[in-house]
Amino acid sequence: MTLSTLTRHEAATRSDLLEVQRYDIAVDLTGLLEGEVWSSVSTITFTCSEPGATTFVDVAMDVSRATLNGAEVDVSAAADGRLPLPPLAEVNVLVVEASTTNTGSGEGILRTVDPTDKLVYVWTSLEPDEARRVWACFDQPDLKAPHRFTVTAPSSWLVTSNGAPESVVDADTDDARVWTFPDTPRLSTYVVVVNAGPFHEVRRQHDGYDLGFYCRQSLVPVMERDLDELVTLTRQGLAFFGERFAYPFPQERYDQVFVPNLGGAMENWGCVTYGDGQLFRTPPTHAQRGLRAEFIFHEMAHMWFGDLVTMQWWDDLWLNEAFASWAANWGMAGASEFTEQWATFLAAAKRTAYEMDMSPARHPIRSDVPDVSAAMSNFDAITYVKGQSVLHQLVAYIGEDAFVEGLRDYFSRYAFSNTRLDDLMDCYSRASGRDLSAWTKAWLDEAGTDVISLVDGELVVDTTDGQEPRPHRLDIAVFDTSGDDLAPVGRSSHEVSGRRTAVELPAGGLRLVNAGDYTFAAVKPDETSLQGMFERVQQFTDPLDRALVAATAGQLLLLGDVAPRDVSAALTRALTTETSPALIEPFLGQALQVADRWAPAAESPDLLRGLADAAAGLVELPDARQAALRTLAASASTDAHWAVLEEAAEQATDLDLAWRMAVRRAELGDYDEARVKALLESDPDPDAGMRRLAVLAARPDLEAKEEVWRAFFVDYAVPASRETLVLGSTFWRPGQAELLAPFAHRYLEELHTLKGGLLNQGLTIRAMYPLGAGDATFLAAAEQAADDESLMAYARNQLRSNSFVLGRILQARQL
Repeated sequence: MTLSTLTRHEAATRSDLLEVQRYDIAVDLTGLLEGEVWSSVSTITFTCSEPGATTFVDVAMDVSRATLNGAEVDVSAAADGRLPLPPLAEVNVLVVEASTTNTGSGEGILRTVDPTDKLVYVWTSLEPDEARRVWACFDQPDLKAPHRFTVTAPSSWLVTSNGAPESVVDADTDDARVWTFPDTPRLSTYVVVVNAGPFHEVRRQHDGYDLGFYCRQSLVPVMERDLDELVTLTRQGLAFFGERFAYPFPQERYDQVFVPNLGGAMENWGCVTYGDGQLFRTPPTHAQRGLRAEFIFHEMAHMWFGDLVTMQWWDDLWLNEAFASWAANWGMAGASEFTEQWATFLAAAKRTAYEMDMSPARHPIRSDVPDVSAAMSNFDAITYVKGQSVLHQLVAYIGEDAFVEGLRDYFSRYAFSNTRLDDLMDCYSRASGRDLSAWTKAWLDEAGTDVISLVDGELVVDTTDGQEPRPHRLDIAVFDTSGDDLAPVGRSSHEVSGRRTAVELPAGGLRLVNAGDYTFAAVKPDETSLQGMFERVQQFTDPLDRALVAATAGQLLLLGDVAPRDVSAALTRALTTETSPALIEPFLGQALQVADRWAPAAESPDLLRGLADAAAGLVELPDARQAALRTLAASASTDAHWAVLEEAAEQATDLDLAWRMAVRRAELGDYDEARVKALLESDPDPDAGMRRLAVLAARPDLEAKEEVWRAFFVDYAVPASRETLVLGSTFWRPGQAELLAPFAHRYLEELHTLKGGLLNQGLTIRAMYPLGAGDATFLAAAEQAADDESLMAYARNQLRSNSFVLGRILQARQL
């Protein structure tokens, strides 16, 4: 079925015409226990401001019957995901009966069979306009209404929705139960949900909330292992946001459901869904725990920003995602054990925004979105990562007190309604007493990354395409380098405006521009400061300063101003003394990427060997051991390295390290099929088959590569999770470029026929771009493909961004 995409004009016209009073939706899931059929009856009560006018309802299903105010509607006219309606009355009741068998692709709904016990699980994820795939609705964010769900499901299943069920009774048919849920608040169509299956359920009552946690049966031991932490983080987030926003989450029930094969998470009101890759099969490292905490806080922040108050149209999508991302870091740093979260964000995540914002894929944070399909191209690092960085800059610009006061005004003023960006900025202007119109235009309507240098007592700002520099509020830290240790001399704050801003600084041999990382800009240090930063990175006492050194190194790689060997040396030096759990894994990850992907082939083995030596030196540190062993397994180069790994694998209580060692051995040409088979048979993980695929992906063998390729692009057998990205990078080994060259060009062809939902397609597009192995010939083809308008906009943007990085990698290998 070819689906129409809703235009902004159509949405505005329909919004002016209609007001939706309520949805009463009956869903029948009994056809999914052993089959593929999802059925629904959607009853929509709405008013029309111009009786006699016509419109359409969104329904991308097989429509069997529809009535409007009791009269039959011609369902044969349904096409392209729309059912035209006859002339409307002032008050209308529309009933649409429909079904779909498209339940295996992840487009709005996914039916999954657990390979270990054959149990069936079903989830929905409806952003941006996927609700039309599961029931008839007016699928746009500004037509909010209460939703009431009645769900008939197999008797062995639990059902979750946006609130606690009012009743659960036996159905008239055998082996089924009917779950009735109360009215939701006024919500947009994309944040309601129905999940079902034989879930394991745990409930905890804390602080006036009824907290629920769900997972599939095969992952019960994993969720139970981490349950106390999940409960603690949830309590901390609800308390922190409720107090800071002066608006406690207004519902007792708050569920979190971990589901198979969801490539991310979804902020359904009161019932968040996460891909169950977040239930790490082996005890998680500090970084993995921090990442999961970030997901929990991010999705929770959406309860206020996105669900309670919702953008009117998708051109303000960045508001939803950037705010939730910023609030996640803010909340983690202020309410959880992850007090150094801003350092982790800088070291681990912010680079992705610089990569895209410096590339031809750059776009303003607030951009024109003529239709819903265009909105999807902006689910990217500029929206999420640059967006939250700009909000972080706004906090520095107006002060945290004014920022919080503005948010409180915003939530109290606009609860359960829709807004535009101007509504939020007006709240901030009132709270701060500052006119933010110029700030808003400079930061949100202009694309590209400012580059800031400190030259002869002036901060000099270079901009993209000759545009005017943005206003920046930033700090500069000065250090005395005359002794054996760095000595802080002073730290000062500056408002930067125009191309040159004079600053008065104390004397010192090292000047750290953007100390504290309050703004979004690339920094080019003076030569003396850069040398000091690289050679003495381990002497900075503030983790955020050490993170800034690593981040600056990454920016300079993108600018072509530093060689990979120098960055690798600095990171390896930092790792020899690093003790902060917030930084050890980000530094290990960046060092591995530089040595493996950025370095020229002649230098990569020695850099990997040096990194492996540094990782081996961290193995005995309790907070670093697991991450160090994983990096060592990815870079092992000597018998001594393998001896450390073998000893650790013998002591391990799970098979994670053994799998990682098998991947590295396979890359080096030592593939042992019997060993891999034994691991697969011993591993209780329901997704253990993906670990075997990773071993095959690393092999310099055509048949092995073909099997992995089929899993991605033919069978769609790769579960969507962050491990999808790891599998992709394992496939594209830099040392296998000749073998991989045909696959690189096949990747461009596959982009035309990708299937599945937005999150899953996006993961595959990013994971399988050949960053590690593409050559100049592929780069030229990819840049040309980025202009092919038959590709969806998201794919074109990712091609432009990744091709920019690949081009920089190829240049860096020549330095």
